[in-house]
Amino acid sequence: MKLRYFLFTVIAAVLAFVLLGFLTRLPDNSNKNPSHVIDDGELTSLGMAFKSQLQAHPELSGVYLLKRGLDAFVGRAGLARLAERSIDVQYYMFHQDTVGRLLINELLDAADRGVRVRMLIDDMYGGEADDIWLSLDSHPSFEVRLFNPFVRGHSKNLQFLTRLKTVNHRMHSKTFTVDNQATIVGGRNIGDEYFDADPNLAFSDLDVMAIGPVVPDVSTEFDQYWNSEHAYPVTTLMPDAEIMSLEQLRKDMDAFYAEKQTSAYIDALYNSPFAKALKAHTAEFSFAKAAVIHDSPDKLDKAENWKDGLLISQLAPYILNTTEEYTLVSPYFVPGQRAADALCDLSQNGVKVHILTNSLASNDVSAVHTGYIRHRKQLLRCGVQLYELNEQLKKAESKLFTWLPGLSKSSLHAKTMGFDHKAMFVGSFNFDQRSLFINNEIGILFYQPELAAETADNFDKNVAKVAFRVELVTDEQGRESLRWVGQEAGKEVVFEDEPYAGFWQKLAVQVMRILPIDAML
Repeated sequence: MKLRYFLFTVIAAVLAFVLLGFLTRLPDNSNKNPSHVIDDGELTSLGMAFKSQLQAHPELSGVYLLKRGLDAFVGRAGLARLAERSIDVQYYMFHQDTVGRLLINELLDAADRGVRVRMLIDDMYGGEADDIWLSLDSHPSFEVRLFNPFVRGHSKNLQFLTRLKTVNHRMHSKTFTVDNQATIVGGRNIGDEYFDADPNLAFSDLDVMAIGPVVPDVSTEFDQYWNSEHAYPVTTLMPDAEIMSLEQLRKDMDAFYAEKQTSAYIDALYNSPFAKALKAHTAEFSFAKAAVIHDSPDKLDKAENWKDGLLISQLAPYILNTTEEYTLVSPYFVPGQRAADALCDLSQNGVKVHILTNSLASNDVSAVHTGYIRHRKQLLRCGVQLYELNEQLKKAESKLFTWLPGLSKSSLHAKTMGFDHKAMFVGSFNFDQRSLFINNEIGILFYQPELAAETADNFDKNVAKVAFRVELVTDEQGRESLRWVGQEAGKEVVFEDEPYAGFWQKLAVQVMRILPIDAML
């Protein structure tokens, strides 16, 4: 009798799970209309503005590093105001806060001028603004799609059970392209914390604005994602939803915009040196051989030879061919054994390998730290220099370091690489297992020795001011331990345990360390 009851319970549970899986299936997406880049942007004002500079540097792309949050906002909003033909927007997060709403206002204004706006947002957090997406999509010049979406009307947590294989994959790419003539690629999502608008929190980040040959390559990447089977029009996901009128949306946005007229963002958009240079077409780009490197939108499908097309597979030769110095800045650093061994090989072959990542205290995802600390001692043994962000800077320092701004109140969020003081990579790619094998990423690799050398030199001069250098020490009995050496108020400080991390935070990391979760981090 007990066995029969047990079997009945198991069968009922299986049937319930199958039913839930059926209920959380996505709607048919085969009838969406494909669209592609509008490729006559060279005739627009932007195209004409950059023409003479590009002609003076044939086959090279212009790059401009957006280090500060205000400039990063001005770059996006300013380009939107200059748009005449098209704007393509691709983001992992697009919050409805100060920065998000101000940018939506600019995009809506562009659409009202007849500019075609395509917005592709990953659906991990996309559902937070379904009413906004639907309203924008009702505009004849505005279309919104959500990448790898969740089924509306059903629990997101439930779908992590019934659809884990698919919903675990996220589009982490971040691009903003105008008239196929200028693009911004980098680490910033759209939200106050990425643009210095949040007084209590800021992510130290970096983007690159680019013109020239790399821009059509970013547009091609966007088209691949936009027309992918994983990109769903919002109306396909919510065919019967009540739509806020555009008139009401405009009123809401206008009211919000009026409230922010005195904000630093509006002021910067009109008066900052970068805004004036952008409007006057006098922004000073550095010209470089450059390439766009990105994952396929079909990364989650894992077709035959899928690893050959990974961003890291394309980037690895540049890392492995470094001969003098390799500098990695990554907020989440979970290399895995194979990459840890490769970094050790570089170091033991005479390459100076410098890595800056978050400390346990500054990391906004503590679980990630478990995948990092597994390899910390190995990397230190073979000569890799590890630096971890000093959390105490949030409280003790007000100075902004121009080499990596925002660190006075921030977690590290920039994702960059430097190669031999000659080349740089800037993008959305974290050096962790999610970016390596799960999420979709993009970045721009450019060979510009002057800019790369300046950035690398600034790193070398300033990293000790904002981060602890992790050292491996051995006692008389041969036992290894770690210590963290840093600077605070101009004096050297030394810790023999994770600096500024609380007891429960340390305990949680040690508990998670025994779990086989690295592949998800």
